[in-house]
Amino acid sequence: MTVLPFLVAGWLFLVGVYGLVTSRNLVHAVGCLAVAQSATYVLLLGVGYRRGATAPVFADLPVHSPVVDPVVQALTLTDVVVGATVTALLLSLVIQLRKRHGTLDPQALTGLRG
Repeated sequence: MTVLPFLVAGWLFLVGVYGLVTSRNLVHAVGCLAVAQSATYVLLLGVGYRRGATAPVFADLPVHSPVVDPVVQALTLTDVVVGATVTALLLSLVIQLRKRHGTLDPQALTGLRG
């Protein structure tokens, strides 16, 4: 097993979190959150990968052929769908904040301070 997918996942997560922390625009922050979440895709695919294995389609394979884990692939697909949904929801909230407050700068949103 190679460590490269885990390093890439860690790097993507750190880049996304750094962009999220330093962002001065809410649209940029949502994009950085999507980048940070893409690290989970790489991590899940890195966990489910098996060298020399084929796709988990069992129609034409011999009985003891190595295949990749289909559960991890299903989890990754679910993660992609949930990530797209969360990104769409956050972007719609950003649009509503822009309409109500006239800015996308998180520091200028004084109406949201408690």
